[in-house]
Amino acid sequence: MRTLIRTLTIASVLSLGLGMMPASLQAQTDGPVFELRTYKSTPGNLEKLLTRFRDHTMRIFEKHGMTNIGYWIPTDEVEAQDTLVYLLKHDSMEAATASWRAFAQDPEWRQVNDDSNRDGAILDSVVRKYMTATDFSQMK
Repeated sequence: MRTLIRTLTIASVLSLGLGMMPASLQAQTDGPVFELRTYKSTPGNLEKLLTRFRDHTMRIFEKHGMTNIGYWIPTDEVEAQDTLVYLLKHDSMEAATASWRAFAQDPEWRQVNDDSNRDGAILDSVVRKYMTATDFSQMK
């Protein structure tokens, strides 16, 4: 069961990290892109998910070239029970693809993932969106 959960989680990370990107973003290679991710935890497991990010995931992201920008819990009472929203910065779409691939294969990440899902999956769903900064954006 643990192997199945790990395989499904890695497949999910890869498909969400490397998934279908608009052609305009696929072609962009000369500037930074931002990745907005929304995670829904399984019931009762938001604190475990937050702990995994706080204690491990953020550092492993940085190790693979991803820049942590910020992490938030929605103010909506219902979403605040199971939702984590965060923003990463990548040097380019190509860098994002390479970083997610390396992250998914990282032995430390695999162990952290296995350990955090030991009693059952803590992550229910992931929604991600890649974005580029406008010319008037304060963050570039």
